[in-house]
Amino acid sequence: MYTAQKNNNRELAVTVALIPSDDTVMRINEELDELRLLSDTAGAEVVGCFTQRRNDVDAATYIGFGKVKEIVNQALELSCTLIIFNDEISPTQLKNIRKIAGEDIKVLDRTGLILDIFAKHARTREAKTQVELAQLQYLLPRLTRMWTHLERQMGGVGTRGGPGETQIEIDRRLITKRIIQLKSELTKIDKQRSVQLQNREGEFRIALVGYTNAGKSTLMNALTGANVYIQDQLFATLDTTTRKMEFLNGLKVLISDTVGFIHKLPHDLVASFKSTLKEAEEANLLLKLVDASSGQVAHHIQTIEDVLHSIRLDTIDSIYVFNKIDQLNDVSTIRQLQRKYPNAIFISALRQLKLNNLTNAIQQFITKDYIAYSFNIRYSQTAILDSIYSGLTVLSRKDTDDEIILRVRGKKSIVFAVMNSLKKS
Repeated sequence: MYTAQKNNNRELAVTVALIPSDDTVMRINEELDELRLLSDTAGAEVVGCFTQRRNDVDAATYIGFGKVKEIVNQALELSCTLIIFNDEISPTQLKNIRKIAGEDIKVLDRTGLILDIFAKHARTREAKTQVELAQLQYLLPRLTRMWTHLERQMGGVGTRGGPGETQIEIDRRLITKRIIQLKSELTKIDKQRSVQLQNREGEFRIALVGYTNAGKSTLMNALTGANVYIQDQLFATLDTTTRKMEFLNGLKVLISDTVGFIHKLPHDLVASFKSTLKEAEEANLLLKLVDASSGQVAHHIQTIEDVLHSIRLDTIDSIYVFNKIDQLNDVSTIRQLQRKYPNAIFISALRQLKLNNLTNAIQQFITKDYIAYSFNIRYSQTAILDSIYSGLTVLSRKDTDDEIILRVRGKKSIVFAVMNSLKKS
């Protein structure tokens, strides 16, 4: 156990983690550091941490009755009103732990905490719908009278927004009905997004993916001049933002910022945000953003790969981008990462350092199958000009008495398609 300095302006919490026999203390400590950041984002200050090494999980209370009682007593001594478990705990375990904790202490697991943060940060109709769906799917198997004392008497972290606060005695039938309604709403949103994506067909699309708080929104602003909301918190933004980026040579791309990833991201939450992640699914290139200044770079990279694999996006071409190099005092850290990831780009989006390296890498990727070509277009064939100007970069144009001579550059497939159309007309 450790204790931290108390801040009376915030809700106080202790965290609990189980260390499996086949796992390391170092990895669990990394997860606990992340849990502390999540707690901070939710509005709670972690003043104590408990760990226990066990061969297996206790079916009734996750860590054993005696250990739970010890943690509750320590939490009361520290004036804590919240106990947060590092893993998702079952409805039965949650119910039993709450019985031991009594009415003065709330009990949350990692999933409940993340859902609370998402409820806090959801701003658009889409995000609110996605979060409410995930909340209800999480709540449904946990409907017990134990929710009553939490909602009526306590408030604060873990009880913010959502169905529990407004309908303490809500029954399964109403929740199930609401889940069906929300899924229907998200299906409509998904169709709308599909139409938007179809309208962008032919345009090169880039998706920013990565660990939450790695600087995706900052990079979006730096590359496109957009005014995307930025805050130094986990999951500061939940909505996908798409902006156009134009290079000096006239090349244009669409860049989308997506919801951040995190270790043990709840499955229901990933499923709820399926329409948001569709932007990444339709991308031609993923920029995998990593906070180079973090002490958990390897952990973050593994999380990115795990989440992309789970949503079947791990086959899309990608470039690793290590951000926040301005916060690194030790140059050897960058050298080590460069040796391990020789094709990666190292930048500071906030200070706009070495962004030209990233834009050059993007251009090289986009134009790797580009060719230059000259078209001689008769005036009877001018109907094809719209397709040429929308799909290719026109380098020069000369209008003669008999024809239009266009020098273009673009994808081989588009150039060949235009050639075939001209031959047929």
